[in-house]
Amino acid sequence: MTIGSEVPVQPSVTVPRHYGLDWLRIGAFLLLMLYHAGMVFVTGNWIVKTAHPIQWLSYPMLFITPWRLTVLFIVSGYASRALLVKLRGTKRFARERTTRLIIPLLFAMAVIIPPQSWVNLRFNHGYTQDFGHFMAHDWLMFGQYDHVTLPGWEHLWFVFYLWLFTMLLAAGLLLIGEETKAKLAGMFETLGTGSRLLWLPLVYFVPVRVAVTFTTGESHGLFDDWLTDVIHFPAFLFGFGLAGSRAVWPAFARVWRPALVLALASFVILVAVESAYPGTMTPPHGTMALNRAALACMMWSMALVMIHAATVLLNRDHPWRARLSEAVFPFYIIHQTAIVMIAWWLLPLALPPLAEAAIIIAGTALSCVLFYGIAGRIAWLRPLIGLRR
Repeated sequence: MTIGSEVPVQPSVTVPRHYGLDWLRIGAFLLLMLYHAGMVFVTGNWIVKTAHPIQWLSYPMLFITPWRLTVLFIVSGYASRALLVKLRGTKRFARERTTRLIIPLLFAMAVIIPPQSWVNLRFNHGYTQDFGHFMAHDWLMFGQYDHVTLPGWEHLWFVFYLWLFTMLLAAGLLLIGEETKAKLAGMFETLGTGSRLLWLPLVYFVPVRVAVTFTTGESHGLFDDWLTDVIHFPAFLFGFGLAGSRAVWPAFARVWRPALVLALASFVILVAVESAYPGTMTPPHGTMALNRAALACMMWSMALVMIHAATVLLNRDHPWRARLSEAVFPFYIIHQTAIVMIAWWLLPLALPPLAEAAIIIAGTALSCVLFYGIAGRIAWLRPLIGLRR
């Protein structure tokens, strides 16, 4: 019986627990939080910026940028298949995902995100009103204030897109026939042949990444962010297929070394372009195309390396795993608001950059722990921060 059917799935159909991917998800979210803290200090535009940027920080962040979200979408696809099998029904799966993703998103847009939007308007757009006036008059305008969408979802665009991809997957499973599902599964298994796992997806990712660069940007908006759609949705589907595959898993061990070489070579190109055109400088079209091709190569090859490393080094349980796996979603919800507000409050102090960074990171970590520790113990609050009752 196929997992997309509303008829219960046979008990023998299971998705094995991959503790390594659990740890990879935890690590990717924690790395993403540090990445957002780093956005305060690198050159370029963001919600709030320090007066003392750290020039060298752009290079380690450049190493993380191409693959951090791709890994999260792959792991999310894997977890989606595991949950689908556990719930034994596509409609039940869609309802559960909606409850666990949309409710926290709406709560965060109403309570957690508004301070970020206010600081963004104050710091970048000349807004002069206090937070009380903003909440009373401008927050719910359902439009744009100087090109800032209100109300906004800021970093929680990931949550909405994960829900959207999940709904598209559920719809596909309900609509396509059993024969088509079998053909798609067979096509996916061919990635396990030779080194196809490395090069075949790049046949898609590289030209698409280059083409999108010259058509539309990465806005994280619902109707104008084709980059996220055409890059991250396939990554999510790859994770879903990987959860039901036998032939593809051994291929990671074969391709991780050339994948690492490709990732490092791509990173050299990214560093060269960043050095030649730092900050907001725009390279010529040929250089931009090379840069985006390198981004695509590093995105995919590093994702393969990270999954292989998680399989070999981290695929074991630990007493902390379950608690950390639960905590990372509430951490993710609150962390960027904490970063933005702490950085905003520190601006008048003109602290040295390393002291400022230490306070932001420590304050954000404390905010995450308190948010999860307090809200996670209140039954009616748990669904609002993405936790089961």
